[in-house]
Amino acid sequence: MANHARIKVLETTPEVLLIKDVGPWDQYLTVTNDAEWVVEQFADHLDGRRLEYIDSEGRRDQLLVAGGRFAGFAPAGT
Repeated sequence: MANHARIKVLETTPEVLLIKDVGPWDQYLTVTNDAEWVVEQFADHLDGRRLEYIDSEGRRDQLLVAGGRFAGFAPAGT
């Protein structure tokens, strides 16, 4: 079984917390495939900010958070 996603914080502003999926993906799950766990790691630190990530293919997307839990995906900035 793969390990939890390996992530790096790239930016933190009053509006967004941006993380990057750093892999390697043959050893670690991607942020997309481990979204519930990733949100658990950051939910207490968001303070109303969006949680955005750069995925394993270099695209920037958003992890939606509701009540401290993963609530789906959205395009970045929404």
